[in-house]
Amino acid sequence: MVVGLTGGIGSGKSTILKMFSKFENIAVYIADEEAKKLMISSSEIKSQLITQFGEETYQNNQLNRQYLANIVFKDKSKLAKLNSIVHPIVHKHLQNFIDSNSKKKYILYENAILFENGSNHICDKIITVTAPENIRIERVLKRDNSNIEDVKNRMKNQWSQTKKTLQSHYIIENLTISKSNEQVLKIHNNLTKNL
Repeated sequence: MVVGLTGGIGSGKSTILKMFSKFENIAVYIADEEAKKLMISSSEIKSQLITQFGEETYQNNQLNRQYLANIVFKDKSKLAKLNSIVHPIVHKHLQNFIDSNSKKKYILYENAILFENGSNHICDKIITVTAPENIRIERVLKRDNSNIEDVKNRMKNQWSQTKKTLQSHYIIENLTISKSNEQVLKIHNNLTKNL
């Protein structure tokens, strides 16, 4: 069983993910981390990104994240192009991960843009992490050392919390560690007792 974990920027997906990671009978796949690794290790992705966005996309064989972010988060068509290059290869990588972890109770598949890129279709269940917008912005400003305009631009490229929650099986309102822990345990118990 594949369980999608998603939520808007600053909702606290990473915190919730850590809580789920404590369960030894599940496997965890973090789409963003795997995509970052593949953007460096996959020659197929590398050559397509250089063709699309220029030689500056890589410096010293490393992805120039700031350069790429400045391009794609200001232009939806360029973000869509980036996603069309990276996502098919990440999807293949995920499929191999699912196959090699078939004995686990479930695969927790964390993806910030689960709905936006259509990955929700491979999930049996979906969990969306939410928090009020002002808290989300505050968290991102602290975490990324960015400005409000950049955060709001990134938010515009994601579905609204309401749209995500309407299509989810479980919702975790991530405000306090203790309440979030309770919600995670309840969902985990629910998912594993039904198997």
